[in-house]
Amino acid sequence: MKYTIVGAGAIGGYLGAKLALAGEDVTFIARNRNLEAINARGMTLHLPDGSTQQANNVRAVQDTAEAGPQDVVLLTTKAHQLLDLVPGMQALFGPETMVVSMVNGIPWWYFQKLGGAYDARQLRSVDPDGALGAGIEVKRIVGGIVYPAAELLEPGVVKVIEGNRFTLGELDNQRGPRIEALSKSMMAAGFKAPVSRDIRSEIWVKLWGNLTFNPVSALSHATLEDICTYPLTRELAQRMMEEAQRVGEKLGVTFKVSVDQRIAGAQAVGAHKTSMLQDVEQGRALELEAILGSVVELARITDSPTPTLDAIYAVTSLLSHTLAQQGGKLALQKA
Repeated sequence: MKYTIVGAGAIGGYLGAKLALAGEDVTFIARNRNLEAINARGMTLHLPDGSTQQANNVRAVQDTAEAGPQDVVLLTTKAHQLLDLVPGMQALFGPETMVVSMVNGIPWWYFQKLGGAYDARQLRSVDPDGALGAGIEVKRIVGGIVYPAAELLEPGVVKVIEGNRFTLGELDNQRGPRIEALSKSMMAAGFKAPVSRDIRSEIWVKLWGNLTFNPVSALSHATLEDICTYPLTRELAQRMMEEAQRVGEKLGVTFKVSVDQRIAGAQAVGAHKTSMLQDVEQGRALELEAILGSVVELARITDSPTPTLDAIYAVTSLLSHTLAQQGGKLALQKA
């Protein structure tokens, strides 16, 4: 299959390298140092067992027209970056091209093919002008959930910390030939790629932790372990999750684990900095709208009170605004 990876970062690099090593035709959409490094040296993976793999049979282009129509387009960027990228994606689309959404948070397509009272609504928090909905036809979209943790050490070099699972699902929760073929292709590359018949519930299980621990860590500069073991923030996390669960259940979501189990799972990760805390420390834009702003919007749509989520969203939003306005970053230093 012909794959294009939109987002040559840690997860995109991991996916692209393994797919290429399995014999798939892989092109990265990249710029600047990433573009140069991939074309010069391919994509290097440092795996959890200490081994290294080198995918030399990949290429990178800046102009999507150079890539041409693809079988699969994997979206592995931050959610807020998609709006700038969608105009150029048209060159990647052929009649049967699948677009696999692998971004964090609630995706722009959440209400598409949902059925019921909320079917086909627009989520303004993640697609304010409807550009994503207009630019990517619903028939192309496949849902994807990223579970691995990886780090981009330098352009073209990815360190895989743990995990190889990418859950897939059609928006109408059906299983058909195209998603089966995609799953088989990814499994042949060494990934776990189960096909879910309830992709939105799967999204919420991951989101449940992200919407809680990402903003709290960004505000407190604490690790997952710290947040879960400090009594006041553990209680805060529980309140946030309970409010989010009520929103999700009004949308028909099934939560297959309890709040306590989800917090215990986060605590087991240990002294890990969330991606949002890393973005604060590096002065990068925060992925706040998809991770928490969207849930606040869903709460208003479903007429659900979420006072704790609203408060955390407000102060994290101000932090994001201040960092962007000042062009700054925040990191703890020893006094």
